[in-house]
Amino acid sequence: MRGVPAWHQRHSVQHPSTVSALRADPPSPTRGEGKRQHAGPLLAILFLSLLFLLLPALSARAAVNIQEVTSSKGITAWLVEDYSVPIVAIRFVFDGGATQDPPGKEGLANLMSGLFDEGAGNLDSEAFQIKLDDVGAEMSFDAQRDGIYGSMRMLAEQRDGAFDLLRVAVNQPRFDQVPIDRIRSQILSGIIANERDPDTLAQRKWLDAIYGRHPYARPDQGTRQSIATITPADLSAFHKASFARDGLHIAVVGAIDAETLKQKLDLVFGSLPEKQALTPVPDIDLKLGQQLEVVYDQPQASLQLAYPGVKRNAPDFFAAVLMNEILGGGTFTSRLFDEVREKRGLAYSVSSDLVDHQHSEALSITTSTRADRAAETLAVVRDVVKRMAEEGPTEAELVATKKYMIGAYAINNLNSSGAIASTLLEIQLGKLGIDYMQRRAALINAVTLDQVKEVAKKLLSAEPAVMVVGPKLGAANKG
Repeated sequence: MRGVPAWHQRHSVQHPSTVSALRADPPSPTRGEGKRQHAGPLLAILFLSLLFLLLPALSARAAVNIQEVTSSKGITAWLVEDYSVPIVAIRFVFDGGATQDPPGKEGLANLMSGLFDEGAGNLDSEAFQIKLDDVGAEMSFDAQRDGIYGSMRMLAEQRDGAFDLLRVAVNQPRFDQVPIDRIRSQILSGIIANERDPDTLAQRKWLDAIYGRHPYARPDQGTRQSIATITPADLSAFHKASFARDGLHIAVVGAIDAETLKQKLDLVFGSLPEKQALTPVPDIDLKLGQQLEVVYDQPQASLQLAYPGVKRNAPDFFAAVLMNEILGGGTFTSRLFDEVREKRGLAYSVSSDLVDHQHSEALSITTSTRADRAAETLAVVRDVVKRMAEEGPTEAELVATKKYMIGAYAINNLNSSGAIASTLLEIQLGKLGIDYMQRRAALINAVTLDQVKEVAKKLLSAEPAVMVVGPKLGAANKG
């Protein structure tokens, strides 16, 4: 995600416990659905030129052959065989994530995610790291809000040793006290540093305001008090409850055939318990219609607005994606970018994003501006949103956005084995079907202008939640 505030990311606390690991960014809920990067006009021309030069070369990627592979023990994965490079990438997720942290033990999932390469089976931390280097593999685990993500990238010729090491990490993490204390100390340092960071403190207030007492409002990295209480027994219990086959989703891309993969799936995941033991998490509607001012004496002001969102499997999802792209998802043609930056020079960047967590949805708008122009910027943003709600986009805007979204999908989602694996995993989590990539263009093209106007009115007519971080609006304007 580009510049997306922490409250609506699929959470991934970066701690320095796995410096050599492969750490893919958490996949965006609308990854590839019209995302564009911010840049100047010359870069825009260059990007679009490269896009149309690269599309023929990437067309084969867009038509990847996805196989559903089921092992003898019932472990299912989606596989894309690719022998162009002798590498195998696996990405998987267990349902649950940081929402499963017990009250008073916030940060448990995050701490656990930093310990899988800190000793497993009969290998202590140092021995495990040496073994990981020996097999030429990169391994990563991330605690996100709705799941525990894991990934490994390995050389095809050393896949036997790499998969066996992954098996040990997944099934027999040691949670030794010395690595626990070291990783806990690293996380604690980040927590203490964030206590002096205005933006982090503002995000805490924002989460409390929009989520109330829901688990999404809790700090996923924990607090000073909560992480101090976490014991090896807590970690083992969390691992046992979360790492089970019924909540497991897997994607594999690279130089491996289906029959070999079946054996590796049973090796790595076949001995896990059948059922997870998760605490139910309720769905929640964001608490909109409020304005939160977090006063700090600083030269810039940050603005966040939250409107109602749309579920990934909703019939009007693609209409919402197209509308969001026109509103603020794309840089060079978006209305927010044109009004806020190009016409008035109020901000370097401004964007809108569809947020799709498992238990809540939102449309978020973010920007930063000079403190003395915060009120003006907020007024412009709200006016652009109001006009979109009342009038919707034009036919020309919709046609151009459809072309971009269809054409750029391969570049955004299929440019590496890791990116393909992440995309396959998100398609699984969204329950979109194994043929989604083939159907996607038709789903986009089927959206009508009236449908986009209707979803714009539905989402953007609501009174948003607003947060302004910086000098008090009245004081800033007087200055």
